[in-house]
Amino acid sequence: MDGISRYIQDLQGSLAQMPLDDIRKVIAVLHYARLDGRQIFITGCGGNAATASHFATDLCMGAAGPDLPLFRAIALTDNMPLYSADANELGYQCVFAQQLSNQVQKGDVVIGITVSGFSSNVRRAVEMARSMQAVTIGFTGFDGGILKELVDICVLVPSYSMDRVEDLHLIVEHVMCTCLRDVPNLDSYDRPQWLAMEPGREQLTPCENGGLAPPRENGGLTDA
Repeated sequence: MDGISRYIQDLQGSLAQMPLDDIRKVIAVLHYARLDGRQIFITGCGGNAATASHFATDLCMGAAGPDLPLFRAIALTDNMPLYSADANELGYQCVFAQQLSNQVQKGDVVIGITVSGFSSNVRRAVEMARSMQAVTIGFTGFDGGILKELVDICVLVPSYSMDRVEDLHLIVEHVMCTCLRDVPNLDSYDRPQWLAMEPGREQLTPCENGGLAPPRENGGLTDA
C-alpha cells in the first residue's frame, strides 16, 4: 500500500470512530447560543489557529439559516496587533486569556482547539472562560490531554497523528455548520441546561497572575 492509500485508509478509520454524541452536544450548544445572542470565541495555535479562523467564518457565513439569527462568532487568533501586544507585554501564554478577560460573559461559548490538549495558552483561555461561567468546548486528539478534563464538552479525534486530527477537526466543524443550517431538524436538539443562565459580568481574573481560574479537582495546571 502506498503512502496516499495508507493515509486515506487511516483517516477513514478515525472518522468511523468519531464521538457523535459529543458532536451533537456541541451543535446543540451552538444552536441555542445563536438563539440567545451569545458570543462564541474560538482559539488555537499554529494549524489550529487557521482552523479557529475557518470555523468562525463558517459559523458567521456558512451556518446561516432562514428565519434564524446570525451567529456572533470571532476567532481570537485574528487580531494580530492585539495578539502580539499581549504576547509582548504579558507573555505568549496569555494571548487568548487576556482577550477574553474584557469580553467574555456568563453563558458565552469558548472553543479551544489543540491537537495534544496541552497548549498552554488555549488552556489558560479555557480557565478564564470557566471563571466567567462561560460554556467551554474542546477540540482535541491523542488522549485529550489537560483540556479534556477542563471543558464541558470535548470532541476528541481518535488518532495520534497530528495531520489526521487537524483534518478531522475541519470535517467536524463543516458537519456542525451543515447541521446548524438544517432548520427542519434543529428542533431535535434539546437546550443544554447550562445555557439557561442569565448573561452578566463577573469578577475578572487578571492575566498578570496567569489568567487562571481555580482548577477543578480533576484538572491539571502543567504547561505543555
